Amino acid sequence: MSLVGRARVHAALGEPARLAIVDALLLGDASPGELGRQLDMTTNLLAHHLNVLSGAGLVDRVRSEGDRRRTYLRLRRGTLDLLTPAAPGPARRVLFVCTHNSARSQLAAALWARCSAIPAASAGTMPATGVHPKAIAAAARHGLDLAGAGTADVRDVLRDDDLVVAVCDIAHEQLREPTRRLHWSVPDPAVSDTDEAFEAAFGDLAARVDRLAPALPAGRR
Repeated sequence: MSLVGRARVHAALGEPARLAIVDALLLGDASPGELGRQLDMTTNLLAHHLNVLSGAGLVDRVRSEGDRRRTYLRLRRGTLDLLTPAAPGPARRVLFVCTHNSARSQLAAALWARCSAIPAASAGTMPATGVHPKAIAAAARHGLDLAGAGTADVRDVLRDDDLVVAVCDIAHEQLREPTRRLHWSVPDPAVSDTDEAFEAAFGDLAARVDRLAPALPAGRR
């Protein structure tokens, strides 16, 4: 990033309300409505601050893959490498959830197991019969083994003390409980069904896991 670009980022973060928005998005994505309620901010004021953050290259808007009327706000990868996210509190286990439990949630759980001592599991709101072959191949390219992984229904796996990370829009919108939940708006690679799409999803998940894992303290067993 150029010196001018870096200065624009620092200027955008120099306003308390905008810094609060970035803090809220550090570990998970949110719709404007969700963010406004969380920060008790009016629609017009939130829109103004989001425009400034977008202009500084900090925030992207993505269309929901579930309810197409909704958009989600997410921090742009790489622009906040020097900021440390606030920990969401101790966790005894992290449960990664997507719709079919066949790609994104499986990859996220495998990535998590490689870098954190906190146990991880994965599940789906509408689980498929098996893991997507291209997810298995993408994992293998990065030294992870999903060949023997199975799928599971979130209703059979969820524990009361889990920190749930919904890695897709549809799962986030379908889940009403629990309250301890993060949302990662990772596009479904199975839509285009290409190796490039699965690599992009892997890279997105890896960056997010690397951001969350050091910030998450282990809960008591």
